[in-house]
Amino acid sequence: QVQLVESGGGLVQPGGSLRLSCTVSGTNRFRAFIWGWYRQAPGKQREFVAHITTDFVTEYSESTKGRFSISRDNGNDVVYLQMTSLKVEDSAIYYCYGVNVWGQGTQVIVSS
Repeated sequence: QVQLVESGGGLVQPGGSLRLSCTVSGTNRFRAFIWGWYRQAPGKQREFVAHITTDFVTEYSESTKGRFSISRDNGNDVVYLQMTSLKVEDSAIYYCYGVNVWGQGTQVIVSS
């Protein structure tokens, strides 16, 4: 079955950057699917962050547009989320999503 494993989370100061990775396994059709990132902060609902289509078209939430960048590596079945100019309110568990499967999440803490 398809599995998604996120990595790259951690503690970063406001204004800093992080790159999250989502490694996908269990499918030989990675390039045929849309992949996305979501996040969930404590006490809040899970929310959309970004997604990337099979044609490399990207879409972002209003809160992350211009600061985050999603990309995909079809040769290695990896989805990335480059996060810059991080804010305290970006702190959350970040989840990768695709083909109705969620990863286990990776925690991002933005704090001074």
